[in-house]
Amino acid sequence: MPKFMVIGSYTNEGLKGLAKEGGTGRREASRKAIESAGGKLDAMYFAFGEDDFFVVADFPDAAAAAAVAVTAQESDAVSSKMVLLMTPEEVDAAMKKHIEFRAPAA
Repeated sequence: MPKFMVIGSYTNEGLKGLAKEGGTGRREASRKAIESAGGKLDAMYFAFGEDDFFVVADFPDAAAAAAVAVTAQESDAVSSKMVLLMTPEEVDAAMKKHIEFRAPAA
């Protein structure tokens, strides 16, 4: 299954919810959302700084990952971006593929 990292921040409303239910409550809610799309939560971390949380999860495909991301964004409680993660072996396989490409002429 493809692995994704979600990097996000809470809005003011989202921070109020986090303060009310705590980190473990948010992890459980995230786990349920991910599993409802056929995925599996690998890890969730909270951080201080520009980003408030990092989630690593497996999803059956990009559509399932997008469904969870859009649902979370619609709540107006979070702002996030999703990044596809690749293993070193997947990078090796990608580097072996022949791609026909012509750069634009200057």
